[in-house]
Amino acid sequence: MDIILGLVKSVLEESFIYGIMVMGVYITYKILDFPDLSVDGTFPLGACATAALITAGLNPWLACVLVFLLGMLAGAFTGFLHVKLKVADLLSGIITMTALWSVNLFILKGSAILQFYNQPTIFTSAPVSFLPEGIYKYRVLLVTFLIVLAVKLLLDWFLRTKAGLLLRAAGDNAQYVTALARDQGRMKVLGLAIGNGCTALAGAVFAQQAESASVSIGTGMVVQALAAVIIGTSVLGRLRRVGTTTKALAGTVLYKAILLVAMLYLPPNALKLAMAALFVAALLTDRLGRKKGGVLHA
Repeated sequence: MDIILGLVKSVLEESFIYGIMVMGVYITYKILDFPDLSVDGTFPLGACATAALITAGLNPWLACVLVFLLGMLAGAFTGFLHVKLKVADLLSGIITMTALWSVNLFILKGSAILQFYNQPTIFTSAPVSFLPEGIYKYRVLLVTFLIVLAVKLLLDWFLRTKAGLLLRAAGDNAQYVTALARDQGRMKVLGLAIGNGCTALAGAVFAQQAESASVSIGTGMVVQALAAVIIGTSVLGRLRRVGTTTKALAGTVLYKAILLVAMLYLPPNALKLAMAALFVAALLTDRLGRKKGGVLHA
């Protein structure tokens, strides 16, 4: 029983951390219909920048805020390439991802890995340090849940504002945004900035949980995030009362749970293959769901 509870706890912790990124990817992929590959660069950017800031003595909570803004800047750069320089969406993300590899190396001063054990993190410093002993052992689960909940509520609020409605319109009907005398290009840049800000924040939380950062931890992040988004929107797609960000989070939990089962029964060398197979299955499920929805609607 203790083993099962430990596995559930591990799945939820990972799901809450990656859920921050998945909600950001939901904005770029589902709302803007923009395949943003810069996610593979902004996730390690968040981790590396956080590691450098914490080792420099900065408060870990403040580091998370600064890293979120840094991620927004990276996302805005992707948007600038696409909107202003007319670079294709896929190429824009690849260019940013490639550039961030060098940026992350500069941040870590040429080292591929930076460990910051015994340094204050959001999981050990105030106000977490004041938790009772019985709750303190669940601090990672508690803190990650509160962070992902805060991000979800803020995104839900933003998407209901005028700017959020324009952002959604920019993905669904760009001509409508132009008819309202609004620049749909700016809305794309804003959406990419928010999405990559969330991704960098997820990297910051991940690094503080592991107490280390690496320039290579972003490999495959966009695949994981897209799979989680597709799973969530496919499985819970017909539940109209369930919010879009909630569906993305639910997809993250399902994805991580399925991946855990695969890890238990498959050899380690087959993990990436299982991830690819799960992504393909999610795409096929989403496609079948759209076809059925089209038939029912017709």
